[in-house]
Amino acid sequence: MESKHQEDLSHIRSMMERSSRFISLSGLSGIFAGTFAIIGGLRAYQLLGANGIDYVDGNSNRQNENVVNELFFTACVVLILALTSGIYFTLRKSRKYNLPIWTTATKKMLLNLSIPLIVGGVFCIALIVYKIYFLIAPASLLFYGLALINAEQYTFSDVKYLGISEIVLGCIALFLLGYGLIFWLIGFGVLHILYGLIMYKKYK
Repeated sequence: MESKHQEDLSHIRSMMERSSRFISLSGLSGIFAGTFAIIGGLRAYQLLGANGIDYVDGNSNRQNENVVNELFFTACVVLILALTSGIYFTLRKSRKYNLPIWTTATKKMLLNLSIPLIVGGVFCIALIVYKIYFLIAPASLLFYGLALINAEQYTFSDVKYLGISEIVLGCIALFLLGYGLIFWLIGFGVLHILYGLIMYKKYK
């Protein structure tokens, strides 16, 4: 009888979690997003080198308009590939485990995630307009970390630790401006891959 009660309680907890949290996130999404970020970051470093710009010399404001446009295009491609892979693996996981996707929890998570991301995006665009390029990498890490922490209550709690890590990296990058691209690679590349591997093993 006690075993039956335990099973019922476990089933109830599972149903409550499904209804209150978005649990279709796949660890593979993080792995692929991190891989795309590393490729994009290396491409950015290659572009800077090809134009005679040493990013780590602390004078990254010298980029000409063509280089900035190419870097912006590279960032957009990375973002599109990361979002596409995230949507694909999320849909695949939801179908495999028969999990609902467009729920109240999903809407709340997206809202909480999007507000800091949109504000951060506007802030980074302003940095580009005023040619304050060396703050873009730290700012993107900080706002992304805040977005993850803000959305954590509606998805896996593990997301919070990724968010904290991104914020720590962003804070350090603020005082090592010449190394912003390296911190960006670590935050959006390495940390995403590590997080994805942990999530995949933990929730597969």
